[in-house]
Order: sequence, then C-alpha cells, then structure tokens
Amino acid sequence: MSWIDNRIEDGVIITSLDWAINWARTSSLWPVTFGLACCAIEMMATGASRFDIDRFGAGAFRPTPRQADLMIVAGTVTYKMASRLKRLYNQMPDPKYVMAMGACTVGGGPYFKHGYHVVKGVDLVVPVDVYIPGCPPRPESLLEGLMRLQDKIRHQTRAKDKVALANRDKLAPLTV
Repeated sequence: MSWIDNRIEDGVIITSLDWAINWARTSSLWPVTFGLACCAIEMMATGASRFDIDRFGAGAFRPTPRQADLMIVAGTVTYKMASRLKRLYNQMPDPKYVMAMGACTVGGGPYFKHGYHVVKGVDLVVPVDVYIPGCPPRPESLLEGLMRLQDKIRHQTRAKDKVALANRDKLAPLTV
C-alpha cells in the first residue's frame, strides 16, 4: 500500500499544469479581425454557419486587440498599414499568435516584384506562427491553419530552457 492510497477523493483529476493551461488556450482562441482585401471575405465565411469556426473555440471574433490572443492577417499589407498592424499587435496581451492568410500576406502576392507599396511578407512586420497559402485561401484552409496552431499551443511548456539559460550571456544585444 502506497502513501497516496486513500488520500485522494473521488472525482479529483491529477494532471500537469502545462497540459491544463495549454488545453484552456487551445479551446478558447479569440481572433482579432484584421481583414485588408479579398482574403477577409473567406475569413468571414469561415465564421459563418457552414464552416463554423466556433467548434474549434475560436468563433468569438473580437473588435479590439486588448481582448484577443490571435491575429489573423488576411490580405495585402501595404507599408502604410504596417505601422497600424504593428500597433495592434503590440496591444494584444501575451501569449499572442499570428496567422498570415493569403498569398499577398505571406509573400507579397502578385505585387511581389513591381509593387513598391506592398510589404513582401507580413513576417517582416510581426512574427508569424502559421502561414496559410492561397489566393484567396478557402475557409477549409483557415480551419486547417487553426488546427495546426492549436497543435503548436498544445506542445508549449513553461519550463525554462537550460540551453538558453546557459547561453544568455553569449547572445548579442538587440538593436532597436
């Protein structure tokens, strides 16, 4: 007989803290809407009843970045909009995630070569977690990207990385 027998009541669940926090984060992603072009129509269709993004826990599109933890950037990002995108990203609470939806968002789209006003990929402005290619990508692609983001969140840990702690003095300072 071990020391734990008869010490835990019925109905008590024992799990790791990482698992419980990751489960809560994957089940309640709240995206902020940042639609710039035709990809935003497909993003809106994903929220409709036919595709039902609510079953993944991400149906509550937030009108303000202060209530959101996922930014879905859908459409062509111009240099004029890049500063606004960065401002909205900075207003989001941590942890925050970004999905780049569409060919124009991912790499500049058809404006890549001759469009002087288009950012050649939103990852130059904010860090991107999931890329969704297509022009415009179907709502199924957005749901697939959401599932991949949930997989990424499920495998996060709050433990400190021993290698990063050992090498923290060797890292170059950031230039701002």
